[in-house]
Amino acid sequence: MNITANIVKDLREKTGAGMMDCKRALVEANGDMDKAIEYLRKHGIAKAEKKSGRATKEGKVISLIKDGKAVLLEVLCETDFVATNEKFTNYINQVAERALALDGNGDVSEAVQANEKDSLVNMISTIGENMQIRRCAKWDVTGTAASYLHMGGRIGVMVEVAGDATAELLNEIGMHIAAFNPAYICRNCIPADIIEKEKDIARAQLTGKPANIIEKIVDGKIGKYYTEVCLMDQPWIMDDKTSLAKLQPNLKVLRFLRWEVGEDLD
Repeated sequence: MNITANIVKDLREKTGAGMMDCKRALVEANGDMDKAIEYLRKHGIAKAEKKSGRATKEGKVISLIKDGKAVLLEVLCETDFVATNEKFTNYINQVAERALALDGNGDVSEAVQANEKDSLVNMISTIGENMQIRRCAKWDVTGTAASYLHMGGRIGVMVEVAGDATAELLNEIGMHIAAFNPAYICRNCIPADIIEKEKDIARAQLTGKPANIIEKIVDGKIGKYYTEVCLMDQPWIMDDKTSLAKLQPNLKVLRFLRWEVGEDLD
């Protein structure tokens, strides 16, 4: 069968593969489009396996919120050039859409990685870089959810609140979380053993002082610790003379995530 330029072009548009790869696939498939696509997928798997050992230090965090559900997704690649590529962005948006339909309320990373195995291989073949779906969270939202992306998705924040909150306030909360990286929502969210550990550290720094003085100083240090690690107690990003707890006493932050591309995972 004569492999025309138009047939090659059609296959390229359907798969995103290179012109020479498309022509070779059509020759191998004797012009059969479906078999050529299958050939490219198999060929893509081979190419993806060759790239699987290459480091993925760049990428993007995106969020999708609709119909009472919310997704935060991180996908890694090798270079910043690909991280800002339209094909890469379109692909991770599609992955987020599919993740939104999954069952579960929390970490759905393993389910997404399993579901997207073939699509990821195809994208590695198309883009020519190793890629990794690193993590994905999906929430069933009972309050109000919002997201904030910093530096084009280098840092991604997703937050859910209960109570009245304007879009402007939600954006500011996301911005604050991105900037100050709180470890907890409020002081009551901190495990008791963590507080005791901080107190022990503070006491060890005050050896030789009277016990009653030590406890007063320790209390002061713990109060300062709250302003460092708690979202509600940190100096507010829009006015460091106040805090979110003081500005919005009736607002309840239910949960939040702050992900940074390539950060170490616990």
